[in-house]
Amino acid sequence: MASSSSSFASDSQYRPLWKYDVFLSFRGVDTRRTFTGHLYEGLKNKGIFTFQDDKRLENGDSIPEELLKAIEESQVALVIFSKKYATSRWCLNELVKIMECKEENGQIVIPVFYDVYPSDVRKQTESFAAAFDEHEKKYKDDVEAMQKVKRWRTALSAAADLKGCNVHGRIESDCIGELVEDVSSKLCKTSSSYLLQDIVGIDTHLEKVKSLLEMETNDVRVLGIWGMGGVGKTTLARAVFDTLSPQFQGASFLADVKETNINEMHSLQNILLSELLREDKKYVNNKGEGKLLMAHRLRFMKVLVVLDDINHHDHLEYLAGDLSWFGSGSRIIATTRNKQILGMNNVVHEVTTLLEPDAIQLFNHYAFKGEAPDEHIKKLALEVVSHAKGLPLALRLWGIWLHNQDKTKWREVVDMIKRESSPDIVKNLKISFEGLQDKEKTIFLDIACFFRGMKKDYTIEIIKSYDLDGRIRLDGLIEKSLVFISKYDTIQMHDLIQDMGRDVVTMQKDSGQPSRLWNIEDMEDVMVNNTVSRLNTAIIFNF
Repeated sequence: MASSSSSFASDSQYRPLWKYDVFLSFRGVDTRRTFTGHLYEGLKNKGIFTFQDDKRLENGDSIPEELLKAIEESQVALVIFSKKYATSRWCLNELVKIMECKEENGQIVIPVFYDVYPSDVRKQTESFAAAFDEHEKKYKDDVEAMQKVKRWRTALSAAADLKGCNVHGRIESDCIGELVEDVSSKLCKTSSSYLLQDIVGIDTHLEKVKSLLEMETNDVRVLGIWGMGGVGKTTLARAVFDTLSPQFQGASFLADVKETNINEMHSLQNILLSELLREDKKYVNNKGEGKLLMAHRLRFMKVLVVLDDINHHDHLEYLAGDLSWFGSGSRIIATTRNKQILGMNNVVHEVTTLLEPDAIQLFNHYAFKGEAPDEHIKKLALEVVSHAKGLPLALRLWGIWLHNQDKTKWREVVDMIKRESSPDIVKNLKISFEGLQDKEKTIFLDIACFFRGMKKDYTIEIIKSYDLDGRIRLDGLIEKSLVFISKYDTIQMHDLIQDMGRDVVTMQKDSGQPSRLWNIEDMEDVMVNNTVSRLNTAIIFNF
């Protein structure tokens, strides 16, 4: 039975609304090698994806199409006004486009006044007056061009009225630090609200975790997020990470930690150090060396680290073994199914299954996409929700599968769910597997047993060796929400989906027709009983 707390979709997809976080508009001859160059590095070091046109010539009126698109696809525009900014028709046209995007797309615009005063920009005085004198002399006999000059003036005045940063007379490094923090904060607020808006019941959990983290204190602490597979631990941890990471000097989200062999822990230590220190290199060759280096390099840094899906005590031991490794104010978050791994001294937040109202809302979101079903379908939907027992993953998969199906199909699916007598929800997920074509089933089982975590393109090459349409079939599995591609371009699937696939193969073995071997126990059985000739597909060795 579900607890009194809400839960949410466990596999919600995080889709960026913008391609770039920041677009930099600047006069190259004034600031490229100084203020703008340092600002760009500051944004990059904060993990803010910034578009900077390094090859800009700023000659003529015409702006390349790719530059206009980059402006449209940037969430924030930082406009660095300098003494020669208005001499560039390129910059002025760029500004007009930026102000249009502010009005039409809600783009955030932050003016930066470098060696000029806001009033110079607003009223076009001093160097801006001289620049416009030249523009107006050039275009005095061209009515259309003079209209463009008028738009330039309007854009300058409007931009100068916005809240920004006046660098004049101040220490540049201080201004850059303030700008980076301001941009980071704005990105956090807007992107978090966008990303979380479709996750059922996330707000309650998010606020609870924030309160347990006690961000106002300056100590170092570990928080565990605990619950059964598929209940939404990773989604909650990702939401916390996306919301709070701008408040830290460094942040790292290590996904699927349990997929890494204990003897290969140094590979995760290298990833952690690279992301926190922002240096892409190999630091250590063994996990013992990694512990020493982490304690040395991170002890003065305020960091946020998420260890997603740990299942062994060594994961905490070698990735966050001692609070003294990290600087004051650091926070470590670990998600797991095994509460014992978190230890007695760490605070734990339990993520439970959905209560019925939230379960209905989640299922309806995927099954009906905002449309109102008739009473007959509503009753069938309630039967599906009842059999899901509040597990978000099952609700989502069944909702997607039933979307746009006719009444006859709904009845068949509900009856199929009812015929599955086992209380184990993983077995119910076989409904998704049974809906696949035979060749899709083959590829799905291979991914479940062998290819999860491997690079997408490499895996496709393997699949194509026995199925020329492997790429298309993989896309089909992605569309059916059985498989997804991670941000690292690896093939992934939810734990319960993988368990379901491996359960299918185990049933094949029990029936005397084994098709795949991936664990040592089955390998020993094959070798001892000399049954390898009955194996008809594949064996994998993990050294």
